[in-house]
Amino acid sequence: MTTRSWIVAWAAVAIAAGAGAAIYSRLKVPLELDSGTVLPDPRPIGEFTLLDQRGRPFGPAALENRWSLVFTGFTHCPDLCPTTLAFLAALRSRIAGHPLQIVFVSVDPERDTPEAIASYLAHFDPGIAGVTGASADIERFTKALGLAQVRNPGVGGEYTVDHSAALVLIDPKVRVAGYFMPPHDERALAADLLRLSSY
Repeated sequence: MTTRSWIVAWAAVAIAAGAGAAIYSRLKVPLELDSGTVLPDPRPIGEFTLLDQRGRPFGPAALENRWSLVFTGFTHCPDLCPTTLAFLAALRSRIAGHPLQIVFVSVDPERDTPEAIASYLAHFDPGIAGVTGASADIERFTKALGLAQVRNPGVGGEYTVDHSAALVLIDPKVRVAGYFMPPHDERALAADLLRLSSY
């Protein structure tokens, strides 16, 4: 075989290998979760503008290029929120070193200022990101996540907020990829989250 023939042959092999890699990447094994539900078609969240617990803008860029687990609640929540945040703090310890981001989104922006959220999260794990914002912006964001909340008036101007207990999985392209519903199993959820590093 001539030198030119070898070059042509190797070029053909390289092209075939590249095409094969591209096809493989498109045919990648779908994400599977043992303790959660995967959306067959991840749903884009779209644009949003919120604030983190340090008063800095929190938008799509804060969720890009990493997996995130989002939980909605509020700092005056009597039981569900502290229980879930304690669980999430323990989960973070179990998967220490994993780049997963955990985000607590307040559904009570009237009382939950960035400072209030920062103080609240410090009791559980200051590494959890806290998010708040204007009521309309929070409503738009939680709707994009497929979640809802309802404010219930109480006595003397007090109120509570009914909200979802789901943990929402957001993929690195800022799309809703799945849901984890209670009761949560720390070991099973940790195994699912560690598996994300291969996707």
